[in-house]
Amino acid sequence: MDTDRLPGCYRHPDRATGISCTRCSRPICPECMISASVGFQCPTCVRDGSGTGRGPAANAPRTLAGGVVAADPHLVTKVLIGLNAAVFLFGLAVPTAVVHLELLGRYVTYFGAPVEGVSTGEYYRLLSSVFLHVEWWHIIGNMIGLWVIGGPLEAALGRARYLAVYLLSGLGGSALVYLLTAPNTPTLGASGAVFGLLGATVVLARRLRYEMRPVLVMVGLMLVLTFVPLGGSLTVSWQAHVGGLVTGALVGVGMLRPATGRTRALIQWGTCAVVFLLVAAVVLVRTAELT
Repeated sequence: MDTDRLPGCYRHPDRATGISCTRCSRPICPECMISASVGFQCPTCVRDGSGTGRGPAANAPRTLAGGVVAADPHLVTKVLIGLNAAVFLFGLAVPTAVVHLELLGRYVTYFGAPVEGVSTGEYYRLLSSVFLHVEWWHIIGNMIGLWVIGGPLEAALGRARYLAVYLLSGLGGSALVYLLTAPNTPTLGASGAVFGLLGATVVLARRLRYEMRPVLVMVGLMLVLTFVPLGGSLTVSWQAHVGGLVTGALVGVGMLRPATGRTRALIQWGTCAVVFLLVAAVVLVRTAELT
């Protein structure tokens, strides 16, 4: 598909799209797509025809995945960036707290000290480490990726579904790190969750029948940066990246494959539950090995 020949969205002319409103035929981008019983409608048509439903919730404009269209479609992304920044500043102010937030499977701080880590029941580390950074270049890089990849995905999924993809991807990345790395190796950063958003973006592009080459090139480039040593003190956790990417793609399939129907929400949240149980199973297996 040649995107140069595609029309621009009627609300965002700089965004080429091959999708049009089923009522007025105006071109619409993913941010403006609202699921209808057949195809998608634009916000204008939904607003003009909103008097036939059963209350505000029934008539609210919907995103591609069925979430409610929000006034600020990037709010969750902004909040996540703010949380990461806040935890980063907290780590600078209280350096001794960092070790208690990192992903560590099993370790002792000094000879004779009590054993700590995920395997001792500190499961919060699987998620707290996703929001933790100790170098400025690390958090800046991850937050740029979160903004560039996460913003459009949030607009397409809606807030709750987007947040589910982010958190489950972060947990999926942490679970693979916990399973495959030495238990006393500290791991931290939001890159696993960001890779998960990238995995869901691949599913979104496929769902909208967009040209896949740019997205696949981005995935390939990020994987190359993951596996090719860059030298210096930079160490990349490929386990977090791969685990997040796979988890995000799986959740994305559940969120975006069921186009319409009353069972769509059940399939979406059921997929999230299944993925969470798979992550939990990996964690429990590794914990049993270490204890």
